[in-house]
Amino acid sequence: MHHLGHTRSSYRPDHLLQTPDTFVRAPLPGMTNATAIVHAAPAMGAAFIEYTVEFEADGCFDPGKDQCFVYVLDGEVLAAWEKMERRLTVGQYAYLAPESGARLSADKGTRAVVIEKPLRVLNGQMPGHLAGDAASIVATAMESDEAVKVRTLIPADLSFDFAVNTMTFQPGASLPRVEIHEMEHGLLMLEGEGIYRLGDCWYPVKAGDFIWMSPYCPQWFGALGKKPAKYLIYKNWNRHPLQSR
Repeated sequence: MHHLGHTRSSYRPDHLLQTPDTFVRAPLPGMTNATAIVHAAPAMGAAFIEYTVEFEADGCFDPGKDQCFVYVLDGEVLAAWEKMERRLTVGQYAYLAPESGARLSADKGTRAVVIEKPLRVLNGQMPGHLAGDAASIVATAMESDEAVKVRTLIPADLSFDFAVNTMTFQPGASLPRVEIHEMEHGLLMLEGEGIYRLGDCWYPVKAGDFIWMSPYCPQWFGALGKKPAKYLIYKNWNRHPLQSR
């Protein structure tokens, strides 16, 4: 039911809230038995692309030639690159360096979120491939607040020019302040619900929603409900502002 045109989704010059009722699915070039929901792209001014891939049985696709990060939401993905392969299950992820010739495939229905971005190389340092499990990463308190825990999925290494973290908020916990900064974000709500301030707008958000925040968009989040809220968040990182995006 379309509820007479109502949606929580909203698009403004400095932010996007994209809710599942507004998702549009279409295959990207090279996809077989798979479709993509494109969340963030240069058409909106983003310096990266982020999309969810929905694999059918025997689905596969080759990411672009830029660096790529993949995080499994449901099912199982086989990530193969440079004579290496890694089977990834829910909450596991891989970072694939540029020109890796990677292929992502699934034997059954699977969902994964993918981030691609041109690499801004610093002093000739090229990042290496990596794979990991978010559950095995030590969670650290945000500014000593034990109710907000951060897991850093990409190493603090200057060869990487973006960061991907998970953030988990206990019910009633929030970011310590409204943030305004030169980094942009792509954020996928994984669990729970809460309230997000974006610019001068306040939005109820819940698992399945996607948010894009432009540089300098005022932002703040508080968790609501009876269970923790958790999201996966991207930001450009580790570069001088003249080269950061």
